[in-house]
Amino acid sequence: MVKFGLQFKANLENVTNVRPLGEDFRWFLKLKCGNCGEVPDKWQYVTLTESVPLKGGRGSASMVQKCKLCARENSIDILRDTITPYNASDNEKFKTMVQFECRGLEPIDFQPQAGFAAEGAETGTPFPEVNLLEKDWNDYDDKAKESVGIYEVTHRFIKC
Repeated sequence: MVKFGLQFKANLENVTNVRPLGEDFRWFLKLKCGNCGEVPDKWQYVTLTESVPLKGGRGSASMVQKCKLCARENSIDILRDTITPYNASDNEKFKTMVQFECRGLEPIDFQPQAGFAAEGAETGTPFPEVNLLEKDWNDYDDKAKESVGIYEVTHRFIKC
C-alpha cells in the first residue's frame, strides 16, 4: 500500500475554504497500473460514497479495477480524514488537499470539475457551486461588493 497526496495550488481572489463539497464529490483521476504501466485514456472517478470489498477480506476501497493489459486487480481508497480545504493563507502554494491509499495503482493526473465550494474571505459568503474544469472560476460577492475568483489551478501528486 502506498499513499499519494494530491496537492492543489491556485491564485485566490477574495475567497477561502476551497474544498470538495459532499460525500459524492468526484475525484477525476488518471491511474497508472503499477504492474505493467498501462494508463487508460479515459478519466476515472472515485467518491467517498462508493465502497467495494477487496478480495480475501482485506477491507474495502473506493474503487477496485482490473487492468485491461495485465489483468491485475488494483484498488484506490480515499482517506476521508485527509480531505483539507485550500485557504487564503495557502494562496499560490502547493497544499495537500486529499490522500489516496493505492494498491497497485499510481495517480498521475487530476482533472478538477464541478462540486467544489468556497466562501468569501472577508464575508463568509458561501459559493456552493464552484466548477474548476477550466482551471479558473469567478463570481461576485454582494456583501463585500467585490469580485471573487480562483485562478491558475494546478496540481501535483506526492508520495506520503
